[in-house]
Amino acid sequence: MHEAKFLAALRSLPLHEGARGLTDDTATLAGLTITTDTIVEGVHFLPEDPPEDVAWKLVAVNLSDLAAKGARPEGVLLNYPIGSPAQGWDSGFLTGFGEALAAFGCPLLGGDTVSWPLGAPRVLTLTAFGREGAAVLRSEAKAGDALWVTGTIGDAGAGLRIARGEDGSPELLAAYRRPTPRLAEGRALAAHVHAMMDVSDGLLLDAIRMAEASDLAVAIDLALVPLSAAYRAFAGDDRAARIAAATAGDDYQLLFAAAADRTPPVAATRIGAFAAGAGLTLKDGAEPVPLPASLGFLH
Repeated sequence: MHEAKFLAALRSLPLHEGARGLTDDTATLAGLTITTDTIVEGVHFLPEDPPEDVAWKLVAVNLSDLAAKGARPEGVLLNYPIGSPAQGWDSGFLTGFGEALAAFGCPLLGGDTVSWPLGAPRVLTLTAFGREGAAVLRSEAKAGDALWVTGTIGDAGAGLRIARGEDGSPELLAAYRRPTPRLAEGRALAAHVHAMMDVSDGLLLDAIRMAEASDLAVAIDLALVPLSAAYRAFAGDDRAARIAAATAGDDYQLLFAAAADRTPPVAATRIGAFAAGAGLTLKDGAEPVPLPASLGFLH
């Protein structure tokens, strides 16, 4: 079953009011912002990825959802398949897990351990709790709003290619293996934006998700999508490279809608705009661009 179809079926079940109709990446309960993410070996990380980096990424992807709500991490619950036959995998995971919790000021609350069947892909789940969020939804963009993104786009996608054997810089590999949730930026932005989410499955796909949730159309100029110097050295700066960057996942930057006359309080790049209507349109400078066959990663 396709991810969107499964979510649609879930919406027919009894839902807590804090679930927000399952239209966002977090829920709210008793003043807490709550999110959970699962990463699967062979889907979200490679079997050859160091366990320290896998642990870091598990924490970072959850906290990225809190960042998009302007929330401050309160703690996490870990579900872990224990007993890997790989030499040192469990201890390596614990090392990276501790490093991430310390780096982001997010203590462990508890969790669960289960046996890991020999030869099965590792499945790791973390649930994160945050406070002080402004409950910024992805569904409140307004017609006329500008679309902005923090940081640079495409680095993690390039890093995945490097992890699979292509030559490239350690900087790009680190962007894939050890992303940084934009917690400080999220807190600074929360009171100034209409809608916000993180870029996890690809810039174009997540932009259309924000537009659809807000019942709007969105237009993006590929020429404005921010690329790092490392990415341009690796992939180039032509249209194909910009499309590859805009459809790659795992960037964990913040994508947000704000009034067109407002300057964000953090470093960010204006890449497009929302309007009445529906759908996504692309251009590259002055030239219209057909939508690529894939806008990003779908389960």
